[in-house]
Amino acid sequence: MHILIIEDETELAAIMRDYLVREGYQVSLENNGLFAVQSILQNNYDLVLLDLMLPGKDGITICREVRAENNVPIIMVTAKVEEIDRLLGLEMGADDYICKPFSPREVVARVKTVLRRLAPQQENPRLHMDKDRLTVLFAGKECELTLVEWRILATLNSKVSRIFSRDQLINHAYDDQRVVNDRTIDSHINKLRKKLVGLIGEDPIKSVYGVGYKLELPG
Repeated sequence: MHILIIEDETELAAIMRDYLVREGYQVSLENNGLFAVQSILQNNYDLVLLDLMLPGKDGITICREVRAENNVPIIMVTAKVEEIDRLLGLEMGADDYICKPFSPREVVARVKTVLRRLAPQQENPRLHMDKDRLTVLFAGKECELTLVEWRILATLNSKVSRIFSRDQLINHAYDDQRVVNDRTIDSHINKLRKKLVGLIGEDPIKSVYGVGYKLELPG
């Protein structure tokens, strides 16, 4: 990940850079506020450490101008601890604040926290049921089911992790009031399990002794 440090105190900037580089980040430096906005908008930075007091243009103005066009995470760095400055900085779109003096380790920790918080959340794969085609889709792979298998899986998938009794599954699987024993539903479950292992890579149907079955998807 590429981080831009905008700081006119060259020694402080160098220390922050060295600590971030040790953590595996690529780091660029800028010390003049006049060139900061252009640098941010022209480069694909993953995060900006932005000093509040800079020559040429202050950090609040830079943050406001960047936020008009770009959502790159910004951590404001300042020696001014008055509450109005904190609020103003955050209102301009800053994602966090670090007050001087600080330890370089705190900077690294804040950077990691902001990047982790703002990272896109990966949605866990889910089963997608197609009743018209009697298929189930998972992570781009598709599997064909019988009507009874589809109904059983649709019932389990309607409330993931909820335990369904055999009687409940029978009632959802058959709509003609036929008499079906537990062994029959267990047989359908076993066949369904084999198909799902091929689809998902593991068995998502869990047996709950003396009660019934539930669905637990990976992730």
